[in-house]
Amino acid sequence: MDTLDLARLQFALTAGAHFLFVALTLGLATIVAVIQTRATFGGNPVHLRMTRFWGQLYLINYAMGIVTGLVMEFQLGLSWSGLTNYAGDVFGSALAIETLAAFFVESTFLGLWIFGWNRLNRWAHLAVIWVVTLTAYASAFFIMTANGFLQNPVGHVLEGDRLRLTDFGAMVANPAAQLAFWHVLVGGLITGAFFVAGVSAYHLCRRTPEQDVFRKSLRIGIGLALPAVFVNAVFGGISFQTLQPAKTAAWTNDAGRLAEAQAEMVARFGPGDYLPPVGWVQAGGITMLTLFAVMLAVAGLSFLLMLFRPVVRGFRLWHWLLVLMIPVPFVTMLSGWIFREMGRQPWAVYGLLRTSEAMSPVTPGQMLFSLIAFCATFAVLISVNTWLLARQARRGPGAVALGDRPADAPVPVPSF
Repeated sequence: MDTLDLARLQFALTAGAHFLFVALTLGLATIVAVIQTRATFGGNPVHLRMTRFWGQLYLINYAMGIVTGLVMEFQLGLSWSGLTNYAGDVFGSALAIETLAAFFVESTFLGLWIFGWNRLNRWAHLAVIWVVTLTAYASAFFIMTANGFLQNPVGHVLEGDRLRLTDFGAMVANPAAQLAFWHVLVGGLITGAFFVAGVSAYHLCRRTPEQDVFRKSLRIGIGLALPAVFVNAVFGGISFQTLQPAKTAAWTNDAGRLAEAQAEMVARFGPGDYLPPVGWVQAGGITMLTLFAVMLAVAGLSFLLMLFRPVVRGFRLWHWLLVLMIPVPFVTMLSGWIFREMGRQPWAVYGLLRTSEAMSPVTPGQMLFSLIAFCATFAVLISVNTWLLARQARRGPGAVALGDRPADAPVPVPSF
């Protein structure tokens, strides 16, 4: 593999790994906020226990996701200085806003939520978790705004050998960003929904004494998963209408379209190979659509089964099916990401900057060392996160520390 291949492989692996954390964070944040809303308005102690249990799992995933996100920022300077020098003044504005939203606003209010149990007024505490959730959405939105610019560059002018931002509104309203944001956001909801349903099914299968907690949680997970799958299909279908001609040609693998897309690019940019890798594009798209069909079938069947309480409590085969479904949304989202990004090749900024021109001036040895170091770090982070999530999920609500009042603390004023 040459230096470019190594750099692309490193970014693909680290971006994909970080994407796993993002998907679950978006879903769990929303579910926790909704459950806490029900607990605050209804005063049901079961909902309060559910909030603390799923909230602690959310915090574990969020903390590990922050670490991987920092690594992603470093890579832009380490491996892709050609991209940042050429277009950083444009898409960097969206990344800067994302940093303010995620690392300042979101983390600040998350700290208030963590340490505000039994200290903040219940309404203030509820408002805090919704601020956390909405800033998570804002973070994802500006990330997709930056990515949308790379897919469909708008709102800029070329000055010398650098792009300058002239219309931030055009970049935000970019269809390549808007549709992708909603597709990713709803995909995160599906990921969180199947995670909640799968963990709940695991406990119900083991005949947990926390029947009310996990019976309600399972219904929330399935009740969110089914409509979310349908909504995501809508955004995904509309997104196909905004694909670049070369990506469409690669997806259909139509020889005529491929030749037409190649000829158009040669006429605009001179001799070269401008077609994306057909095999990768098709593999990503087919995997995504196949797993979508699996999720739709399982969510539809599960929606019918959850209407019967004896089935929810005792149908072990269904329980294990839901447990096995936990990783499926993650694989689906990664497949979709491969389809989106591989279809953009050989461009870093579509039609403006090739990927080979976006690299930093590094040697193959330096790139190989960087690849090994990053992959080892991410492998450790993913392993630790998986172990912590599985450990906490197995232990159940009785072992949750979030919101627990120390034994020597004064009795607070009742929240409900």
